[in-house]
Order: sequence, then structure tokens, then C-alpha cells
Amino acid sequence: MRLPTVEDVARTARVSRQTVSNVINTPARVKPATLLRVQAAIRELDYRPNQSARRLRQQKSATIGIRLDPQLNGISGAVLDRFLHSLTEQATERGLRVLLFTAATPTEEIDQIRALRDGADVDAFVLTATFDHDPRPEWLIEQKIPFVTFGRPWGIDDLNDPQHRWVDVDGRRGVYAATLSLLDAGAERVAWIGWPPPTATGDDRRSGWEDAMRERLGLGDAELASLCTEVVDDVAEATNAVANVLAGAVLPDGMVCASDTLALGALIAASTAGRRDIPIIGFDDTPVAAALGISSVEQRLDQVAAGALALLLGPVGDSVVASGALDVAHRLIEPALVLRRPQDLPMFNPSRIDGTAAADKH
Repeated sequence: MRLPTVEDVARTARVSRQTVSNVINTPARVKPATLLRVQAAIRELDYRPNQSARRLRQQKSATIGIRLDPQLNGISGAVLDRFLHSLTEQATERGLRVLLFTAATPTEEIDQIRALRDGADVDAFVLTATFDHDPRPEWLIEQKIPFVTFGRPWGIDDLNDPQHRWVDVDGRRGVYAATLSLLDAGAERVAWIGWPPPTATGDDRRSGWEDAMRERLGLGDAELASLCTEVVDDVAEATNAVANVLAGAVLPDGMVCASDTLALGALIAASTAGRRDIPIIGFDDTPVAAALGISSVEQRLDQVAAGALALLLGPVGDSVVASGALDVAHRLIEPALVLRRPQDLPMFNPSRIDGTAAADKH
């Protein structure tokens, strides 16, 4: 069976061959009505451009590079795995490829980016796992290499620098909504189970809990501190920490956690103490949370991936857009609160669960 050609698309859409080419290569030049008509013809005929020929002709790789984070382990480590899947799927729909590479440190990642860019193997990069005073964005800006980060430029004053394109999930807003849901249900002593500072992501999420508790109950710093427990992102450590909380004189009547890893530890501790009545909400909406019925805050990673591509490529097309050509340089995605009824847990040793995950990763 003969494959459809550019001429077939042009004839079906009643436009010139050049217009079809513009729709594929530079859609911003095409009038919206014509763009929609040609795109409909492309879908109808199932036309597939010769991507290799296009890359050679345009002298671009049509490839986005992203580091395969070595911290993709533990319960909450599944977040980046889901983001990579969504990014790859949506990039493919735009006719782009995603190239994965490894690096153990930010410095090694910069070296890898330099080598890939020098070899014209990648057009732009997506950075993940941002942190305070991250050296990677500054270096990329100096080298004029297009990029977008999954995560805000923590530790700098100007979050709106048009040269630094970023997309992130509004952790503060997600935790704020989670805390309000418990307060609305009648809770008055909602505890925060978070990571030890300083962690930019963790501090941002904790601020949502603090805001809700201050606004709704009028609590001060001392009262908030008494309801706060900080522990590394590990199931066994979280179980022990929450067990100590539940052995205290004043018990919480709800818990909001910085991650599903901490929420699982809290659930085990509560179950062991016979306090399954205490509602617990995690963050990340991992498969573990879904399987055990743990309420959680979903990051909406499909929207994060779509936002990252839009900031690099514009709303349509497969060519990197200059940062100055965008109306906005960042997108803050609103997460979704997912409420569930916890399942009964079998008795087991939480130390056998691999719950380690980098607390400041996305």
C-alpha cells in the first residue's frame, strides 16, 4: 500500500505543498483556520513526515535530553519515572525524541550536556531535581543552551527570569488543600510529618500546612512546632517517629505528610497503635498510596510534561522557541487532592521496605 505524501495532504486540505511544509516545520506562520484544516488532513491520511530527512535539512536533532536520575528508587521515586514516561509520550506526538543520559552529580551532568550539545545530538534539555543555588541553569544560560526545569529556581530572588524556563507543582497549595480537608472534617490537631530542613521542596510544602493552621485555628509558632515532626524520607524512620508521637500525651487527630513514603510510615505506626481512626494524607499519589488506600496529593505529571514542552516549543510545533518569544517563562501546576479509605494493613517489619527517596527531588 502506497504511503501518503505531502502532495496528498495538500490536495486533501486544498492548500499548496509549501503550506503543508509550513504546518509541519513552522506552524506559527500559518493562519489558525488553515493550520487546523491541514492538521485534520494529516490525521485523516495518517501522514508521517520523513523525520530523518527533516533533521538533516533543518540541521537539528529534534531531540530533547534529560538525565536519568540515579535516585529513582523508593516509594516516592516513582514520580520522576512517571514524568519521564509522560514527557516521552507527548514529545513523540510532536515528532520529537527524548534522549536519556546518566550523571552522578550536577557537575557531571553539565559535562554530559556540553558533550551532547557539541556533537549536535540534542536541541534542548529538561532538568529535574532542582535545589538551592543549582549551578546547572546558570551555566546553561551562559552557554545559550535552551532548557526548562521541572522545579523552581530555588534560592534566587527572581523567579521570573525569562531566560530560565521552569514548570513546577504548587506543593504549598496542595498541602494547604489537604490540611483544610482535615480541618473541615472536624480535626483540630493536624500534625505535619515532614523532612528535616533545609529542603526547598519540603519547606514549600510545609508552608501550606502552616498557612491553613494559622488561618483556620489561629495557631502561633510554638503551637505549630509542637505539631511538627521531621524525619528523613524512609518508611522505617517515619514509622518510629510517628510511633513516638502517638505515645505522647497529646495525640494528633489528623496527619499531613510531605511524601507518600512518610504517609506509609505514619499509617503503619497508627495501625500498630490501634489508631486507624486518624486520617493521614501523603504527597505524590504513588502506586503504593493507591494500593493501600492512602489519601494523597497528585502532582498531575501529564500537565507538568505538557507545560515543559510548551515552554520549550510553544503551544504547537517541534522547534525550540527563543525564550524572549514566550509570554511567560514558567508554569505552576495546581495539584489535585485524592481522598481514599485506607486498607487494612498486615503486620510486617517496615524496615524491610525500601522507602528511601531524596527528599528534595521532584
